[in-house]
Amino acid sequence: MTIQTNYILISSMDVAPEYEALFNEIYDTEHTPSLLTVPGVRSIQRFKGEPFSMAIGSGVMDKEAPAPVYTAIYEIDDPSVLTSPEWARAVEEGRWAAQVRPHTRNRHHAVYASVAKKN
Repeated sequence: MTIQTNYILISSMDVAPEYEALFNEIYDTEHTPSLLTVPGVRSIQRFKGEPFSMAIGSGVMDKEAPAPVYTAIYEIDDPSVLTSPEWARAVEEGRWAAQVRPHTRNRHHAVYASVAKKN
């Protein structure tokens, strides 16, 4: 994934296990397509954390899957995208707000700016 914008939004959360299949289905088929219609949202890529091992210093460190376990990276033109009327509409569309959001927890959102600004 080569990031083409100067800003990214990181959205991370956990979902109740009994709603995980619905969460993934709605995120992929409704929520992501809706958010991609928002002017200034360039791409969305979703990830699920996994346990891993990593060599560091003189040893190997074993790490558990992160919490929250699900993360989406949104390439955005500017943080103002997130307060636009189009964003406000898109985050409430479809089944996400009523059928998925109530079953998520440990939600984290952060915006990062590139330290090497692109034109």
